Order: sequence, then C-alpha cells, then structure tokens
Amino acid sequence: MFDPNIPVKVFTSYAHKDEELREELDVHLAMIKRHKAVEIWNDRDIQAGSEWDEDIKSELNTADIILLLVSPRFLASRYIYDVEIKTALERHESREAIVVPIILKPCDWLQTEFAKLQALPRNATPVVKWDDMDEAFYNVVTGIKQVITAAQKRKAKA
Repeated sequence: MFDPNIPVKVFTSYAHKDEELREELDVHLAMIKRHKAVEIWNDRDIQAGSEWDEDIKSELNTADIILLLVSPRFLASRYIYDVEIKTALERHESREAIVVPIILKPCDWLQTEFAKLQALPRNATPVVKWDDMDEAFYNVVTGIKQVITAAQKRKAKA
C-alpha cells in the first residue's frame, strides 16, 4: 500500500475542545499508523519540558501533509489561525506540503483562505452531521490514504 522507503509526516491541527473527535480520527487512522512509513503527529505528542511553540512550528514546517480539523472552535483560535493555518497554506502554495481540511462540525469555513481546498469527508459534510460517524471517519481515512500516496509520489520525484 504505502512505500516504506518514502516516509511521510502528517501534522494534525485542531482545537483542544475538539480533542474527542481528534482521538476518534486517530482510532480510525490506526491501520495507516501501522505502516511505518507514516508518522502522524499532534500537539499531545509534545514531551514535558519541551517548548511547545517551538515543537509545533518544527513539526508544522517539516510535515508532508497537514490536516486541519475544522470546527467553530478551530476557526476561533487565534494561534491556529495566525500560526498554523498561515504556515500550512504557505507550505501548500509552495508545494512543500499538502493541506487537507477535515470538516468536523458545521461552521463558516467557506469564508477562510483554505476554502479553495478540497475538504473531507465527502461533499464537505461535517463529520458530526453524518448518520454514522464511523462511516464519516472511514470516508476521511480513505481520502487521507490517497493524499499519503500522492505525497509519496511527490517526494519520490523530488
């Protein structure tokens, strides 16, 4: 499925109030994580004693794929908006990373700078609006797998 010789780093940007949904996504990403070529990171991976801002920026600047877990709280976060989204979009536009919005909850995300990007799940229907959230997350994971394959192909050509 994934080429173990071409490692891909995934950065997950989310609002802490949405941690339960991020954790649910992590569960659905378990099979992807088992492929040693894919490393999925979020700020809960920051070690005690580390400078959190420095760690976040370092991971964000080295990620091949940046997942934006979009919700009203995500959009309201000044740090997410001013640091993470700004950096993510700069890296996306320079083709250093692929940014994927994942719509968790209904919100005014179509007014953002990343509204031009194809979002997950299908039809950008918020995860919480699906009749079956497992089905929504399965749809998201299917899309992420395609992005990982694309990122590996991009890195192989570089």
